[in-house]
Parts: sequence; structure tokens; C-alpha cells
Amino acid sequence: VEDFMRPDRIVIGTESGHGHSPMRELYAPLHLMHYNTAQSPLLEMDWASAELCKYASNAMLATRISFMNEIARVCDRVGANVDQVRRAMGADRRIGPEFLRAGVGYGGSCFPKDVAALIQFAGTHDYDFQILQAVERINRRQKTWLFEEIYNHFNGVLSERTVAVWGLAFKPDTDDMRDAPAISLIEDLLRCGARVQVYDPQAMTTAKAVLGPNVVYAGTSYGALCGAEALAVVTEWEEFRDPDGPRMHAAMASPTLFDGRNLYDAQRMRAEGWTYYSIGRPRPAFM
Repeated sequence: VEDFMRPDRIVIGTESGHGHSPMRELYAPLHLMHYNTAQSPLLEMDWASAELCKYASNAMLATRISFMNEIARVCDRVGANVDQVRRAMGADRRIGPEFLRAGVGYGGSCFPKDVAALIQFAGTHDYDFQILQAVERINRRQKTWLFEEIYNHFNGVLSERTVAVWGLAFKPDTDDMRDAPAISLIEDLLRCGARVQVYDPQAMTTAKAVLGPNVVYAGTSYGALCGAEALAVVTEWEEFRDPDGPRMHAAMASPTLFDGRNLYDAQRMRAEGWTYYSIGRPRPAFM
């Protein structure tokens, strides 16, 4: 609703001069209510350009996400900190700070669909959209990062181990699990024989339809930790940002945390006794 009521721009695509006037009238309340600038957010253009606007915008955002996930991989190898790199990049006015956070890949209803659609659409017009093909490959690979870290930490032995997962929706403030990174993580854990205990503030009903009876659905975030040997944080819900550390320690069999969204301060976590993994930030000495 907020996106609809306060859009960055309103794109009107029409091939007829008769179409512009009623569309301007239709959107006038939004335009006049929230904008009082010389530059209008009402953009009028032909059909083909209007259709490409949405595909191009979402493809660009997906590309930024995948680019930062690649930078995080490089940071892991050279001992750099992706958070510091991100802040410096975002301070450049030509780049800006949005969509520069490393994580476990994008999901949802728009980015995967629109990237795939633009690749296919370009292909039907004899154009090989190579950069977006790379974005798709990078995103598929990034969704395996958490599982690979967990697998390697336990030396490939996951059978009968209990892993807690915080966050199932593809982003906070929704119950949408379409193409959510949590799905591939949980499927990989189950395939290796792990016991998976999950919690999400809004997506539990959706999760039951997606994951079925193969996981344990906890009533609270701390309930998901009971007896767990590891916790994977997949979605950056606000309630996960400042958890009760001693309560977590007491609930878990082993204080091991895989932070898929770089929510926590690495130095503080390790000082509090956690075996802590994050993306694109300096690794702990024991590794």
C-alpha cells in the first residue's frame, strides 16, 4: 500500500494520445497529494518502453544484490570486511547505499521472475543478455552459502544434528516464501539427515504449505533453539536484531551461529562465546 500511495514514479504506457489524458486524471490524486516539485513523477511513454521499465528496474536491483554477494565472496578470501566496503561504496553519490547488503540471495515474487522474463524476452529478439544470466547463476549459488558453511563446520556430518532456522519469508514484514533462500537451505539440511526447527514471525502458515511435516514448527524464536547445535539466521526480521544472548545459550546444545544477513557484530558475538560465521567479514581465528 505504501509503495502504491507514494511511488517514486508513475509510468503510463500508451500508443494513443487519447490514452494519456484519462490516465493522468486517474493518477492525479496520488501525483498531487505527494509531489510538489517541478519534475513530475508521471512518465508517459510508448508501450514497449513502459513494459521494459519494470523489468529493467528489478533486474538492476537484482544485479546490485548479486554484485555485492560476489564482493562478499572476495572479502572472505582476502580478509576484507564487506560492511566497510559497502559503506564506502554507498557514500559515492553515483552509486548510493540501497541494495548493497550482502546476504543469502534474493527471492520473492518479482526479482527472480523479472530477471528470467527479461532474459527470455531479449532472447526472443535475438539478444543474449549475458549479465543477467550471470546474476541468476550467482543468486542460485549464493543460496547455498549457509548450507555450505554449516556442512563444513560439522565436517559433512549432519545426520541427527539439530539446526534451528530463524526467518523463512524471503524478506521481513511479509509471509511470502516464493523463491525464499530458506527453502533451499532447509531442503539441503533435510537431505543430509538433519533435524530442522524453524520460526518466522509471519510465515509459519505459509511454511507449513511449502515445507510440509518434515520440519519442527516452533511457537517462538527461542523455542526453535531448544537443543539446537547451530542457528541459521536467514531473514532480517527486527525481532532477531537484538536477541537475549544468555537465553539463547541456555536453550542451545552448542552456541554456533550462522548469520546469513550480517545482523550482529562479529567481535561482540565471539566475545560472548559464540562460534560465529557471517558473510564477507573477517573469519574467526579457529578457522
